[in-house]
Amino acid sequence: MARADIGLIGLGTMGSALALNIAEKGFTVAVWNRTTEKTHAFVEEAGDLAANVIATDTLEDLAAALKGPRAIILMVPAGQPVDDQIEALDPYLGPDDMVIDAGNANFRDTMRRMEVLERPFLGIGVSGGEDGARHGPAIMGGGDPDLWARVAPILTAIAASFEGTPCANLMGENGAGHFVKAVHNGIEYADMQLIAEVYGLMRDGLAMEAPQVGEVFEGWNNGRLSSFLIETSAKVALAHDTATDGPLLDVIVDAAGQKGTGRWTAIEAQHLGTPIPVIEAAVAARNMSAQRGLRADLAATFGGVDRIDIPIDILEAALTCGKILCYAQGFDMLRAAARAFDWSLKPEVIARNWRAGCIIRSAMLDDMAEAFEAAPDTTLMAAPYFSDILSETIGALRQTVIAATSAGLPVPAMAAALAYFDTMRQARGTANMIQGQRDYFGLHGFVRMDTGDKDQHGPWADD
Repeated sequence: MARADIGLIGLGTMGSALALNIAEKGFTVAVWNRTTEKTHAFVEEAGDLAANVIATDTLEDLAAALKGPRAIILMVPAGQPVDDQIEALDPYLGPDDMVIDAGNANFRDTMRRMEVLERPFLGIGVSGGEDGARHGPAIMGGGDPDLWARVAPILTAIAASFEGTPCANLMGENGAGHFVKAVHNGIEYADMQLIAEVYGLMRDGLAMEAPQVGEVFEGWNNGRLSSFLIETSAKVALAHDTATDGPLLDVIVDAAGQKGTGRWTAIEAQHLGTPIPVIEAAVAARNMSAQRGLRADLAATFGGVDRIDIPIDILEAALTCGKILCYAQGFDMLRAAARAFDWSLKPEVIARNWRAGCIIRSAMLDDMAEAFEAAPDTTLMAAPYFSDILSETIGALRQTVIAATSAGLPVPAMAAALAYFDTMRQARGTANMIQGQRDYFGLHGFVRMDTGDKDQHGPWADD
């Protein structure tokens, strides 16, 4: 008998957590996994929630278990596996049955699927990791508003909430949900890298032990930097390793992994022509972290680093400044995408959607939402509240980057943030030289400042 409210395919870490979340909220979920044994093991381990879970052995069984019109969430790896799963599922679905891709899909794949599939399709970004999926993630939808409305009761029920408001919203049309999730992850990369750089300055520049760093982060989490990532960083730095009877952080290999979403953000920023240098620096830093052998060889060749003398409160202000500039770049990219793809993205809605459940949730997001509500088309850097903080903290960021650079301590994301700020506050930049160079060797032309005339050339054009 068809009695399930929604279906879910893919019982990996995220899929299993999401299915339990759905069941816990009182909905009946029918589940299917490529490995039948895993499907039944999942139900057996669901405890009291098993009453709201239906295990199915075939895709036909899954479709038969669902109330119509059906809605099925895919929690499978991004790319070709999604297309393959949709193709395998299609014979068992009717024309009004909906497929929802809730994986880390590239938004361009989502847009393509919406164009070619002859059935309802939604793309939703889910943030918060396993814990978020199980207890309340931030959900970013993309697609037709009527399709979103069909499943919104379930999605808003399982989402995280901030002061009673669900962190689940339709971001915009077609691939907008997955795009917003990608930018979220790009900001996440940058935020994590900025924190890691400050940790490095305390460890290598100030000779602080990991527990001392953890205590600093704990203190910062009670102030303006209050956020999930600062809280997490404090717990990581304070963690004890029983095998060595020392800090766990000291035995973790310094090579960062990535699943590609941050890289996608950097690539799409180039397509959109919008600068996100802090995010790009964070992606590059992860790539450099993987080259441990080369780094060890070069350290032996060129030597180590020097100590620095910089107050902790200066580091706190520098991190605050870098964080604001990072978020400003992310939201500027979202605004550029809205123009390029004709999406109805609302920055204040996105900021509020990130206040709970997701990895980059922080105390600043409420203020960001208010700033965008007051001036939706204004960069965060120019919003009065944040421009005041930048004016207050930019000196600390400059002092930190100078001290780190002088001592040979790497701060690629902080340096990128500072260079971005200095570039963007120059009314007269230096690209006139580049335009002159381009005209000299390629006759690309330039615009005159005094007259506004376009397609002008220098005297070399007559040679």
